[in-house]
Amino acid sequence: MNEQLLSIHFQRQVGHFQLKVDEQLPGRGITALFGVSGSGKTTVLRALAGLERLPESYCQLGDLLWQDESTNRFVPTHKRAIGYVFQEASLFEHLNVRQNLEFGWRRIPESERRVELHEICELLGIGDKLNRQPGSLSGGERQRVAIARALLTSPRLLLMDEPLSALDLARKQEFLPYLERLHQELAIPIVYVSHSPAEVVRLADHLLLLEQGSVVLSGAIQEVLLNPISARLFADGASSVVEAQVFRHVDGLTELHMGSLKLWLSQRELTLGSMIRCRVFASDVSIALTEQCDSSILNRLPATIQSIDNLAHPGECLVRLQLTQGPAILAQISRYSAQRLRLKLGMSVWAQLKSVAIL
Repeated sequence: MNEQLLSIHFQRQVGHFQLKVDEQLPGRGITALFGVSGSGKTTVLRALAGLERLPESYCQLGDLLWQDESTNRFVPTHKRAIGYVFQEASLFEHLNVRQNLEFGWRRIPESERRVELHEICELLGIGDKLNRQPGSLSGGERQRVAIARALLTSPRLLLMDEPLSALDLARKQEFLPYLERLHQELAIPIVYVSHSPAEVVRLADHLLLLEQGSVVLSGAIQEVLLNPISARLFADGASSVVEAQVFRHVDGLTELHMGSLKLWLSQRELTLGSMIRCRVFASDVSIALTEQCDSSILNRLPATIQSIDNLAHPGECLVRLQLTQGPAILAQISRYSAQRLRLKLGMSVWAQLKSVAIL
């Protein structure tokens, strides 16, 4: 697919709540809409789908103009090239899995089909379930079928409204790798609504943070997470995202490479040579003025201090560290420690990360 943009301008006033979103989002990868309940996430998704017609609004994906209220243009949902996956799978219970999948697929002219049934079944691991009835599937399996059905309509855009919210933790962990495969192997852009920090950090390329109907932050997830505002909006704390290549497994550890830097974590079942994303909580990063070689902490990385910001807690601060020949990460430390170490911008330090703390 050629590079394209998703241009949206949505606004709505309901009582004291005002939605105002004016963004140009990337037309590839996963864009996550994140915020607490009532921040406007689902309203934006429904407006994208054409399920709600918001006044004075605009929506265009590449060459597809779906809404322009200035010219009274509004393309209804059934004429938009979208797939929509809801919180509940909403499968046709009287049809088996194959019949559910073929329902939308057969309605698309063969010349316009951008994905094939067998490819999607293999990608989502449902090829052995085609003859089963929806009632015999687990929650995670039902959601995989729902995603496959949406993809088989050959959409230009896939919308997902908290697709994991009805699953327990074990099923979520089972399900997430399939979403990662979609991301890696399909060129269809995804707008993903969630209030789960773990899902967003693991899946998203672009992050739109909403608060009370307004966009607080928008951009590549690595940069958005480094902004101190994210620490306030993410309930589980400030964190950073780094991407690294799996190099080897040894002595119960997995060695990752980030350019010339090495990163150790507790051994995982990861394919050698694969690229993975790691989340590092700022509270798990400490700072030293010299390399502490006589420490149990394995990850000791040279860095430069880029910024020091106060947090809501009066005794804490957030330090942005630029790793030498690597990405930037955050460290959450006490103000007392920052003063004792006399930390200042531009100072060379060592970032210390426990291997057991990297997710």
